[in-house]
Amino acid sequence: MMKSILDKLTGMLLAAGAWASTAAYGAARTVNDLPGGPSVNQLNLQAPVTKIAEDQAWLHWFMLILCTVIFVAVFSVMFYSIWKHRKSVGHKAANFHESVTVEVVWTVVPFIIVILMALPATKVVVAMKDTTNADLTIKVTGMQWKWGYDYLKGEGEGIGFISALDRAQREMSSNGGPKAGEVVDDYLLKVDNPLVVPVNKKVRIITTANDVIHAWTVPAFGVQQAAIPGFVRDTWFRAEKIGSYYGQCDQLCGKEHAYMPIHVKVVSAADYSEWVTGEKKKMAAKADDPSKVWTAEDIIKRGEKVYATNCVTCHQPHGKGGGLVKPLDGSPVVLDGDKGKQIAVLLNGQNNATMPSWKALSDTDIAAVITYTKNNWSNKTGQLVQPAEVAAARH
Repeated sequence: MMKSILDKLTGMLLAAGAWASTAAYGAARTVNDLPGGPSVNQLNLQAPVTKIAEDQAWLHWFMLILCTVIFVAVFSVMFYSIWKHRKSVGHKAANFHESVTVEVVWTVVPFIIVILMALPATKVVVAMKDTTNADLTIKVTGMQWKWGYDYLKGEGEGIGFISALDRAQREMSSNGGPKAGEVVDDYLLKVDNPLVVPVNKKVRIITTANDVIHAWTVPAFGVQQAAIPGFVRDTWFRAEKIGSYYGQCDQLCGKEHAYMPIHVKVVSAADYSEWVTGEKKKMAAKADDPSKVWTAEDIIKRGEKVYATNCVTCHQPHGKGGGLVKPLDGSPVVLDGDKGKQIAVLLNGQNNATMPSWKALSDTDIAAVITYTKNNWSNKTGQLVQPAEVAAARH
């Protein structure tokens, strides 16, 4: 008896503690619904902004209601039969063999139910795979741990960039998350370069990966497509509402899996054309002459920026790395007089993609970041790498 009372008291205390900690957490960190992303205490699917997502939501509820009705009907009949024909009220077990009527009913009824479920589901699945007649084609490349976007066809053709978690949010995460009273509704979903697409245009997404399997997933679009190294797969969406929409890689792609968000910015046709013009101007301004010979001061400054944007997450500001990530400070490859070794690592990756390939960077950026690492921290090699050397290694 005493043990039972103690167990109940312990349970009540644990429940009270859990409630108190939850209340304290809620008071310390205020989170609001994120338009185009997750909502507080969300129970349903995200609000759809594409026809496919609407159809998926309808299917979800249709299947749920149908299965609930079947569950209730079957168990109601079962429990009624058990209760009505129980031995305690004088019923005796029947002894019979086969019933053509029952055999027909329990074959035909499930068949009809399966057809009712399969027809609308098949229609939606077929529509999901129809990537023909796209207004815009974008290649999405998954890499540890960021996304590469290349506009292949349609307005904006030739634009390409890398999209990664916003650096300030990564630093916030490393310091324990948002501080008390700090409201960050897009925590770990903000990126430096969002994917921009026009509203009401069919956008074909081609997915692949540089290293391991990733998955490009945006719930509001009803899109989830695996990005597999060595394979090309595709999906599509047509966003019907202007706004920002968020997703994440939903394959366990490595230790930084939680820091691989997706941000798609849907804009009007006029704003999209303006964005395309601006991006092409930026690309033209950034275009470097691969034959240019840089001074040590200029290329190291350039390399510092490239390192801060792309490398600091894994290798840390002090270049010491951590875990599976090898340090750059004092690294034999970085200190080696053969510059080709480090160039090869950046172009091809190493250690089973623990160090991913950085071919997406320009020859100048790769040369700059290598020069920076060779002449920073305790690495004082005095070596310079020029863009022409990287260009030659690519071929």
